[in-house]
Amino acid sequence: MTKIKITDTTMRDGHQSLLATRMKTGHILPILEKHDTIGFHSLEMWGGATFDTCMRFCGDDPWERLKEIRRRVKTPLQMLLRGQNVVGYRNYADDVLTEFIKKAVYNGMDIFRVFDALNDVRNLEKAMEVVIAEGAHAQPTVVYTISPVHSTGYFIKIAKTLESMGAHSICIKDMAGILAPYPAYEIVKSMKDAGIKVPIQLHCHYTSGMGAMAYLKAIEAGVDIIDCAISSMALQTSQPAIETMCASLKGTGYDPGFDFKALNEIAEYWKKIREQYAEFDVASKSVDTNVMVYQIPGGMVSNFISQLDKQNALHRLPEVLEELPRVREDFGYPPLVTPTSQIVGTQAVMNVLLGRYKVNSSETIQYMRGYYGQPPAPVNEEVRRTIIGDEQPITCRPADMLEPELPAAKELCAPFMEKEEDIVSCAIYPQVAPKFLEERMARKLNIDLELARQGNKVYPV
Repeated sequence: MTKIKITDTTMRDGHQSLLATRMKTGHILPILEKHDTIGFHSLEMWGGATFDTCMRFCGDDPWERLKEIRRRVKTPLQMLLRGQNVVGYRNYADDVLTEFIKKAVYNGMDIFRVFDALNDVRNLEKAMEVVIAEGAHAQPTVVYTISPVHSTGYFIKIAKTLESMGAHSICIKDMAGILAPYPAYEIVKSMKDAGIKVPIQLHCHYTSGMGAMAYLKAIEAGVDIIDCAISSMALQTSQPAIETMCASLKGTGYDPGFDFKALNEIAEYWKKIREQYAEFDVASKSVDTNVMVYQIPGGMVSNFISQLDKQNALHRLPEVLEELPRVREDFGYPPLVTPTSQIVGTQAVMNVLLGRYKVNSSETIQYMRGYYGQPPAPVNEEVRRTIIGDEQPITCRPADMLEPELPAAKELCAPFMEKEEDIVSCAIYPQVAPKFLEERMARKLNIDLELARQGNKVYPV
């Protein structure tokens, strides 16, 4: 038995899953030193949707959040990087990806969990290359899902490829909470038996109620690290609770030996903070067994409800849930995680409301053209022809088709730029970042931004 390591996801996936990623930096900083005393393997506190929402909703600079957290803790910091999608929703050119990683390392990031929605390792190559070159920890991901083509052998093959690419560790990512206990045991043990030497980490959501059981069986199979959130920010669509897993392992060789009194103090802090985000705290308070049928991540049903409500078609939600697996099959069984969950989900809504593939989103068109990568299984060729006609999809690495994007981003943010990181922000979010940077400058200059805009003043002054 080996003492299990735990990554604390409270400050990234915990509030992303439960509170629409609305946590402000000011609510994170006061409790950091207490988190730092526990002995976590790492603190996952950046990446995913946090970069976007920091600027869009919280009025926070994501780069400053990273720097402020780094100043306060010695525990390794970890982020979720969407491969060639960086922290956005499309593929970005290599110059953007490279500069993002360099700046993240410079500002204090230690561990980069890198995933691709299709498990297309070509979309991970550049990210891993740069992370390793910068001296950081590269943790590529095997995205877990269930389909006729996603066998244990498939997952082992991906893991072996990732290890050969220089992975320092490998994460099995169960973003929908559909990994059952015995498959968890089988996959982890099979990876170990297949000769995977690097540490294996398991990331599960609690959506179906199986997360803690999957962790326990994976631990018995030899998994090295598990992802958990503090109890007051755990369960529902978040991760299993730190305290629950520690109590379950107490007295065994797996026991991480954490201080329960300190964990309780942390839990009490986050309980009070969570109350301040009640308007966003809309995740289901009970387990959702429908996820085993539709394999959709926690926030996807709420997105369906929002889309259908705008069309006065909320009564058609059951039809959308039935259409979803059909679209997924047509698309070659992609795992439903950002951005494929949004692409498949939106297309399912459009198919129900407007007729099957009568109208297609721009993302669906790009998907069928091959610009998101190689799906796990062949797509439905009849559907592809319906969407893109006789056009042949690309077969190269999608990012090879992209021209450098940093020069245009530098020009875009020039009026409000304070640091080089601002260029990266504008490259990834050209509609969101400039507005945030302008408002940031106005705050620092104590300018009434609306009055200044009405007067057509140009910044900086």
